[in-house]
Amino acid sequence: MEVLQQLFQQRFGIAPTRVKPLQGELGGSGRKIIRLADDRKSAIGILYGVREENLAFLAFSRHFRRHNLPVPEIYAEDLDRGAYLEEDFGDVTLFDFLSTHRTGDNVAPQVAEAYRKVVSILPRFQIEAARDLDYSVCYPRGSFDRQSINWDLNYFKYYFLRLAGIPFSEQALEDDFERLTNLLLGADSRYFLYRDFQSRNVMLRGSDPFFLDYQGGRKGALQYDIASLLYDAKADLPPQLRQELLDFYIEQAGKFAKVDREEFLKHYYAYVYVRILQALGAYGFRGFYERKAHFLQSVPYALKNLRWLLHNVNLPVELPTLMAAFNSMLGSEKLQGLAKEAGQLTVRITSFSFHRGWPKDETGNGGGFVFDGRSLPNPGREERFKALTGKDTPVIDYLNQQESVHQFLASVMSLVDASVANYRQRGFSSLMVSFGCTGGQHRSVYLAEQLAKRLHGRNGVEVVVRHRELEAAGSAQ
Repeated sequence: MEVLQQLFQQRFGIAPTRVKPLQGELGGSGRKIIRLADDRKSAIGILYGVREENLAFLAFSRHFRRHNLPVPEIYAEDLDRGAYLEEDFGDVTLFDFLSTHRTGDNVAPQVAEAYRKVVSILPRFQIEAARDLDYSVCYPRGSFDRQSINWDLNYFKYYFLRLAGIPFSEQALEDDFERLTNLLLGADSRYFLYRDFQSRNVMLRGSDPFFLDYQGGRKGALQYDIASLLYDAKADLPPQLRQELLDFYIEQAGKFAKVDREEFLKHYYAYVYVRILQALGAYGFRGFYERKAHFLQSVPYALKNLRWLLHNVNLPVELPTLMAAFNSMLGSEKLQGLAKEAGQLTVRITSFSFHRGWPKDETGNGGGFVFDGRSLPNPGREERFKALTGKDTPVIDYLNQQESVHQFLASVMSLVDASVANYRQRGFSSLMVSFGCTGGQHRSVYLAEQLAKRLHGRNGVEVVVRHRELEAAGSAQ
């Protein structure tokens, strides 16, 4: 940490007043990522002990900036101590933006537009900036060659199939791997392969995208990176949007190189498969082997992608053992158990009366929000509403007419939306939101129902609503 503070002072002439780690155990790379800031300037510090990978990132960053690509400026470095300082693009990833602007498979237009911007820039990395790129700095390989593919396929075999208990014939699977590898290597591989082109490695500042984590880049085929983005497991893009973005990508790539659509698609889904297998290997290594359970939360999304591929795609080579393994994975009770647990955030919304105390957290998480609705106009003071609740139309209409209620709800929705997105990203399973008022009958019930209505149907979110005082009154009758 000290070396990053020294680099900050060296670059900006002042010591940072705030130092905050941004990535703990949830990260899969082993790098330590730290934000350093004072009142005028903010920077991201990286601590990582693999010199060759650091060199690759720094060299690529400077090269891409010379081509006016939106990547971070490198502020300072100390490679002997595995440290460097780079530009800070903020906290909103493309994945965050997607998560907060979708309801199930309904993705907001602004998200689709953000993806289109990202897709339009990708060929500039792969083709335009690749023409004079020094591939000698690549780590660990200079190209996505047979060796690289074998590493990915064996990663999947030993860290996912084996550890998930999926049976297979070793030799028959190796034969399939050989056929798949030959198909992959038949694609034109003269381009820059970004390697980890996915929604968490794209930052959004306003509506502008900025790109990170290309240190594993090497020479390879165009298909790999667009497959990585469109089949990014937890992003869970709807098939129709994936197809629209794929068509748009082929059109954009054609502005920088001759791209034969039929030839491109001949190899494209093979790259989709190998990218999914590489990701499953990583989930298995981190989740099954290292026992970091949150990595397994992405497995059901990868299985969903495999299910879609099995029903909609025919590869130009036969891979019977691999396809049988996929079907076994889809039928595995162990993996189905992950599907029930993974990625699901339960938001428990409760209305209550302050006279009877706050609701108890039954989950053991000890977190959440308690909002006090007693500052809002009280329908309970009017005779016509006394026998009604916040679920009844006359009370709802009355509260909907109050400007203070709308202002209150807007603030609540903003806070809860941000927490839901953050909790889902971090793999948390529970969030508690409680609304209190005087009697727990009108305002708190109305507020709880309004929040539940907003969250219902949101992808990966289960909503549980409880009206504590109404339940107590019902049981007393």
